[in-house]
Amino acid sequence: MDALVKNAPATEALASWPQWRRDELAANTENGRVGTRLVAETERGRVWHLTLQPGERLPFHRHVLDYFWSVTSPGGKGRSHYGDGRVVDVEYAEGDTKHMFFKPGESMIHDLENIGDAPLSFVTVEYLPSANRPLAL
Repeated sequence: MDALVKNAPATEALASWPQWRRDELAANTENGRVGTRLVAETERGRVWHLTLQPGERLPFHRHVLDYFWSVTSPGGKGRSHYGDGRVVDVEYAEGDTKHMFFKPGESMIHDLENIGDAPLSFVTVEYLPSANRPLAL
């Protein structure tokens, strides 16, 4: 599931999305809120909690900083729509962790929807010393 996007052009897949989703994507290209709650911030990083109940979703947001996430709930199923038109479903287990790194100018924009039947929770840590400047919150 490589999700790096380098200013990818819109694809035919985007055209098949409902208008509200395309509008939200366009409106959130500079949204740096990568979780549901920012719980800590220092000069070195930001710590986010992300909790989604079944059927809830986190709107489109852009990742520009190196970061990692870890699943803190027993698991669940999520769906992300990416800025390049891909739609990816993932089954998560407690403790699953993924690290992401971005070169200068690279970023990733996506949403996250809980398509399972149990709460889905993550902790995400962004590293402020990264190749890109942080987005404003």
